[in-house]
Amino acid sequence: MAHRRRSDKNTGPSQRQLRVGELIRHALAEMLTRGEIHDDVLASHIVTIPEVRMSPDLRLATIYVMPLGGKDVAPVIAALERHRKYIRAEVAHAVNLKFAPDIRFLADETFEEGSRIDRLLASDKVRRDVGK
Repeated sequence: MAHRRRSDKNTGPSQRQLRVGELIRHALAEMLTRGEIHDDVLASHIVTIPEVRMSPDLRLATIYVMPLGGKDVAPVIAALERHRKYIRAEVAHAVNLKFAPDIRFLADETFEEGSRIDRLLASDKVRRDVGK
């Protein structure tokens, strides 16, 4: 009988992944709040960081971003990508990890998904079905 390792299980992220992701999220949010990333696009937007997901080996941080109001997502992500090296170095210093994780930025689509579900629930067809 083969023994299963923890990584073989289809479980969610480890406590360490969650903790490091949250530390990175806070560090980047503080950088953005303080205006430490000098970029006109970022200066003209309020950017939220709803989630950071870490790979199991903690070497890749996927940072989900969303400008307030959900507009100009592509330019904001492009601006963050332009400053990726600086952000990576500052985050690694703030979080004090053995290795600075590589970072990538993705649009947070949970807001749009929530809006889509709200629109579906408000539709006449769904209200008619729920009313029965």
